[in-house]
Amino acid sequence: LLLGILGAPALGNPGPLEDVVIDRYYIPKICLREAQMGDFIRYHYNGTFKDGKKFDSSYDRGATVAGVVGVGRLITGMDRGLQGMCVNERRHLIVPPHLGYGSIGVAGLIPPDATLYFDVVMLDIWNKNDKLQVTTVSKPERCNRTVENSDFVRYHYNGTLLDGTPFDSSYSKGSTYDTYVGTGWLIKGMDQGLLGMCAGEKRSIIIPPFLAYGEKGYGTVIPPQASLVFSVLLVDFHNPKDGVFLEHLEVPEPCKRRAVTGDFVRYHYNGTLMDGTLFDSSYSRNQTYNTYIGKGYIIPGMDQGLQGVCVGEQRRGGVPPHLAYGENGAGDKIPGSAVLIFDVHVIDFHNPADPVEVETVFRPEGCNVTTRDRDFVRYHYNCSLLDGTRLFSS
Repeated sequence: LLLGILGAPALGNPGPLEDVVIDRYYIPKICLREAQMGDFIRYHYNGTFKDGKKFDSSYDRGATVAGVVGVGRLITGMDRGLQGMCVNERRHLIVPPHLGYGSIGVAGLIPPDATLYFDVVMLDIWNKNDKLQVTTVSKPERCNRTVENSDFVRYHYNGTLLDGTPFDSSYSKGSTYDTYVGTGWLIKGMDQGLLGMCAGEKRSIIIPPFLAYGEKGYGTVIPPQASLVFSVLLVDFHNPKDGVFLEHLEVPEPCKRRAVTGDFVRYHYNGTLMDGTLFDSSYSRNQTYNTYIGKGYIIPGMDQGLQGVCVGEQRRGGVPPHLAYGENGAGDKIPGSAVLIFDVHVIDFHNPADPVEVETVFRPEGCNVTTRDRDFVRYHYNCSLLDGTRLFSS
């Protein structure tokens, strides 16, 4: 506080032309940038005299110091001593009187011609010209589409200050953060930083204060003028306008007819969340799922996704939550607002109104007598399911 308010030019005899003495006793291995003239910085410090007596401390006030470096708002010795620092760097500064409070001092606090000793740790550096920094850590091979404005997203995150101090985490709450993108429900930096992500993608997003919580900060965990670092994993996303997404993995030839509303379908499936987490499988039960389609017996997305299938076809369907289990989810395996992915293999289907289908494969020449009702017959046969699975054979 004193350094900010009392940063007036020193008066009186400047004394010997000594510069500030800088001891960089801890330099972090990674330094993304150094504090330059005009940068906004946040730091902690202890201020003492040569005998070790403390005259000021940001720690004692429980708040970091924030301000612009190199523009005369601090005493000259601090202005010089803070330049070139990295985040998390620690310096010991010795400020001679003419670069401190000179021959006047500060009444009742700093005597005239006092040499000042500061122990400083840099916590944050940013500039008004800074932009959002987005780094893709990992990205899935398959990415059908990416996040756009107005999409509803579900993601996990760890949030830290620029010096690594954690302030929040979705993992610690045991649930994803679920919200709309680009509609003002998030801080501006997150609204921008989530755009273009694929489901399953991991990003590091560094947000300057003016795109985060600015001069006010947030509660007791985010100080004023703090840069924020988010490590984000996008679990899934959808748009309320989305329909069922279909991918035809294998379509058999020939396909005599395709399933329509009212058909009874037997199929195998694996059901996963968008991040690949398996929530259900007919294969694990060794039994097909058997149902009518288009009659509301299954979730709307599956009712739609099974329309037009052929026997033996394999499809992948992406079902948005409003066509699945909505905001409430289902049980402990399908969370609220979850997009569901179904890999389906259609075994067979029929309609209760279907007639018997007869196809003549071979008919001998000179066939004068054919079977009639109540005839006694002898024949060989092979019996299989519609997908070709052999059942019986004479």
